[in-house]
Amino acid sequence: MNTRLLLLAGAAGWVGATLLLSGLPWFARGPLVERLRPYARSRRGGVGPAGAFSVASVVDLVAPLARGAGERIARLVGIEEDLASRLARIHSPVDPTSFRLRQVGYAIVAAAIAVPAALVLGFPPVAAVGVLLVSPLLGFLLPEQQLAGRSDRWKRDLFLELPVVAEQLGMQLRAGFSLTAALGRIAERGSGAVAADLARVCRRIRQGVPEASALREWAELARVPAVDRLVPVLALNRETSNLGRLISEEARALRRDLHRELIEQVERRNQQVWIPVTVAALVPGVLFMTIPFVEALRLFGG
Repeated sequence: MNTRLLLLAGAAGWVGATLLLSGLPWFARGPLVERLRPYARSRRGGVGPAGAFSVASVVDLVAPLARGAGERIARLVGIEEDLASRLARIHSPVDPTSFRLRQVGYAIVAAAIAVPAALVLGFPPVAAVGVLLVSPLLGFLLPEQQLAGRSDRWKRDLFLELPVVAEQLGMQLRAGFSLTAALGRIAERGSGAVAADLARVCRRIRQGVPEASALREWAELARVPAVDRLVPVLALNRETSNLGRLISEEARALRRDLHRELIEQVERRNQQVWIPVTVAALVPGVLFMTIPFVEALRLFGG
């Protein structure tokens, strides 16, 4: 009996000592990630591990689903370009996961607004179901449309600014600057789309990426034909001693392309101006022709 009591007391003491010592950091060393987590601020601004039922854990659970659903919906509506490339093109600080979560939030808000509105307005069941299905889709696609518009405007700004920037590059290279120094001066002194992209190119060069590779990355990300034409010329930096003249010639070619497009736009707008004038001239003429015709039919018919 005494032996059993001693065994039970020893087991209870061992369990108690284990539980007590497990709370001491010098006795129970946790994983390295958990030990470093209190000293590293997370991307959401908090510190320490997230609970199982915390907002961070819910976000981590929903984020992969939102990214997958967003990519499928984008392909269904005809958007084939990667979301990360479009965000990087416009220098957006938002990462793809946060963008998809924002879309999910817009879809939830749209559904929360559409359901009470359908009940209050008394829609038929079929119309209510249609509103319930369409409203989250519209809320999800609204940020996608805004991003597509910003991406197109960025491409347009690149096309408009590139001839001037190419001329500046040509002048600086003929003045004795190296290609990296000329790119850096334009990136520091400029404030447009090309200057922002060249700042990223210079940052990649400082990170150890070769000039040609950094410029090719810019061309692949920009997806502008003018940039695709200028980058191979800039890549000849180490192969030719007269790069300034080549860039100046390319700048003149880019300016001719821009001038040609502007002329096409002016001609197109001139044609659009004549549409209301033609309609305004045809409507009275048709009326003046219709009245005698109707009168003649009435006369001969009577």
